[in-house]
Amino acid sequence: MSLTEILEATLNVGAEREKAEAHLNGLADQDFPRFLSLMCTEFANEQTKEHVRLAAALLIKNAISAKDPLKKEQLASRWLASDPGMRTAVKGAALNVLNSPAKSASNGATQVIQAIAEVELPQNQWPDLMPIMLDNVTNPAKAANTDLKKATLKAIGLVCEAVDPNVLTQYANPILTAVCSGATPQADPALRETALNALLNALEFVKSNFEHAGERNFIMQVVCEACKTEPEEVQVAGFECLVKIMSLYYEHMEQYMQQALSQLTLWGMTSETEEIALQAVEFWSTVCEVEIDIEEENAYEDDDTERPNFRFATVFVKELVDALWFLMTKKEEDDDEDDWNVSMAAATCLSLLAQATHDAVIEPILKYIQQHITGADWRHREAAVTAFGSVLEGPSPEGLTSVVAQALRVLIPLMKDEKDQVKDSTAWTLGRICELHPEAIGPEFIQPVISVLLEGLREKPRIASNCAWSLMNFGESIRGNGEPTYVLSSFFPTIIEATSSAADSSTDPNFKASCYEAQSSLVRNCAQDCLPTVKTLSELILDRLQQTIQMQNQLLTQDDRQNHYELQSNLCGILGACIRRLGAGVIPLADQAMQALLVVMTSASRSSTVMEDTFLAISSLTGALESHFLRYMDAFAPQLFAALQNVEEPQMCSIAVGVVGDLTRALGEQFLPYCEPIMNLLMAGLQNANLDKSVKPSILSTFGDIALAIGAHFEAYLYLTMAILQQAGAMADTAIKYDLDYGSKLRESIIEAYVGITQGLKTAGKPQLLADARAAPHIFAFAQAVAESERTVEVTSGLVGLIGDLADTFPPGPFRPMFAAEWIQSFLRSVKTDQSLDLDTRRTAKWARDAVRRQIQ
Repeated sequence: MSLTEILEATLNVGAEREKAEAHLNGLADQDFPRFLSLMCTEFANEQTKEHVRLAAALLIKNAISAKDPLKKEQLASRWLASDPGMRTAVKGAALNVLNSPAKSASNGATQVIQAIAEVELPQNQWPDLMPIMLDNVTNPAKAANTDLKKATLKAIGLVCEAVDPNVLTQYANPILTAVCSGATPQADPALRETALNALLNALEFVKSNFEHAGERNFIMQVVCEACKTEPEEVQVAGFECLVKIMSLYYEHMEQYMQQALSQLTLWGMTSETEEIALQAVEFWSTVCEVEIDIEEENAYEDDDTERPNFRFATVFVKELVDALWFLMTKKEEDDDEDDWNVSMAAATCLSLLAQATHDAVIEPILKYIQQHITGADWRHREAAVTAFGSVLEGPSPEGLTSVVAQALRVLIPLMKDEKDQVKDSTAWTLGRICELHPEAIGPEFIQPVISVLLEGLREKPRIASNCAWSLMNFGESIRGNGEPTYVLSSFFPTIIEATSSAADSSTDPNFKASCYEAQSSLVRNCAQDCLPTVKTLSELILDRLQQTIQMQNQLLTQDDRQNHYELQSNLCGILGACIRRLGAGVIPLADQAMQALLVVMTSASRSSTVMEDTFLAISSLTGALESHFLRYMDAFAPQLFAALQNVEEPQMCSIAVGVVGDLTRALGEQFLPYCEPIMNLLMAGLQNANLDKSVKPSILSTFGDIALAIGAHFEAYLYLTMAILQQAGAMADTAIKYDLDYGSKLRESIIEAYVGITQGLKTAGKPQLLADARAAPHIFAFAQAVAESERTVEVTSGLVGLIGDLADTFPPGPFRPMFAAEWIQSFLRSVKTDQSLDLDTRRTAKWARDAVRRQIQ
């Protein structure tokens, strides 16, 4: 195949595309300069087909940048280490292709420029990039070249989006000037739209400009004028900018809201153009989200550090309710339930408005609800029901409880409305009441509410699923755990029977799943007098599992198999919930349950979700049976070993690692015969480059579980484990620079491993093994690095416990200098007095300080 044919193949689907991409990726790995030269030649050639040029551009971009932080760093290093002349050629080609009449090629050029700029500009390389692009837009000699301006503005926006704003500070003003010059009313509409989209991407970059009133006024004027100027594409782009400006620069918006933004966006909500109305609604949703966040932040801050909250949503609550109500009534019978439209957007905004304004929303929205909830127009009935469900979160419970009770008298009959849309919204609203205000469903309403929800299970799938969801929320909100009885006890058998019957009679996989989720919720939280029904349900589920196993050979199509596996997953999920609730009471069913689960695992595909749910059910069984689970280990171990090696399915592998931890807690020292092969598999997993990084933290923490379980026997694995944890600590230091969440998870898991090993050896009477392994200095060095860096609450809490455990475990004397280090004293003092941390963490810090004092006395 020629290069052109290979590039064309990358745009296909299936095996042909995979083969072409593998060939080109292999070339990039083996001979990066030649790869760049070939791609650049095709990309820059005006005679080459437009789609082929785009394919070459995307391959160049993907060879320079990636989403994964670690791969991104590797690709950037390779690019920076490549021949400077070749890099210059690629950059020159990209800038030239911006002026290409082939739009796909020029769009590809913008992406190549973004990828290179993201790598080179922070390194103070490619200094002429921004001057060249700014000249393309502002040079009067190029004024007539609209296509070049559009492509360049897009590239500028992408660069501003990708590169740290601090890197481009020197170009802030010319970039803003260039972007806004293209967005003026005099500009060509297509150019104006592109300029506004570039401004949207650059808004974070112009933060310093927003600090100056004159420049801020100029930006706001350009954007507001765009919102009012046809064509509609320009208006939509203008409103999109307003949404992001409000998100980023709320603290500067008080003046503009009073003068223009409130009326402009309220006008936009009345637009016949749906995209404009959607963006105007999104503007107010953003206002509400920002004000909700500010209120939460200020609740935890001192008065001196509070962010200003202008309460725009409260000031305009009546006008907003009027506008949102109007939009919520814009429904048609043939509306697709899954398509995002103005009615859905308005309901979402109303929900946020309730959370931002609290009780202020009640009076204006109740006016519409009371007037229309029993009206003749079904659209108004549906809107009234949805509006009521939308404002249930935010207002004070005291202000809503009596209102909810009154509403129930109307909502219950509406479950039999002639319009499915009304029944659907009513079922959803009842679910919201069950979730947020279950206390309002007093004794007089429990039976009627449950009756209409159970009847609703026989309705169309959408309505029935909302009824099942409502029952699930009821089960989560009304809890009888540990109690002899509770308010749902008399209804419990009927609900379980009805949801089982509904699941059996339906062919809709999603509805079946909703029924089983409702059952799981009710089972998890039921009172003691419901346990006989739970046991009966367990037997029924086991029978159904057995039936699915017998049907295995009757599956003909891929859809049949998919639905079959999904049913087995649901059954395993509810079985696990039953096992957890029954506890030791499941022992009489344990043999039957384990046999069924083993057969399901044996017959399931390695990639099917049924394997995950089967393992989770077995996890529940280990907790219920504890040491009695040993009798099943020989049969289960091969499945566990296979799952630990299933690196192609990271979720499955992660669950299997979790089951290892469950087994150690259930079996204790009885886990020892299975320890060596499992330790070998865990260590192999850590070294496997194909295993998803998300699994590795759980493997590290599992070392601590194993050490706790086998005590002194962990000596056989101590040296290698300590070396692995030391390497992981260095990996966490690197990862945290690029991905705080992942780096923090690594650190948390390393701490858990150290804690488990320390406690396990202490309990076994062999704490000296940590010293003999010369592990202590590495543990302390790791702990200091964590203590002196940015930390999550979870890492802080774990580190406090680790320091306390070390001080409580090591013999006094030899480690006195380590415990006397200033960083330990400072860290524990800061934690003990940090009021933002929970009380348990601060109490642990006090215990740790006392243990450390004993070490240094």
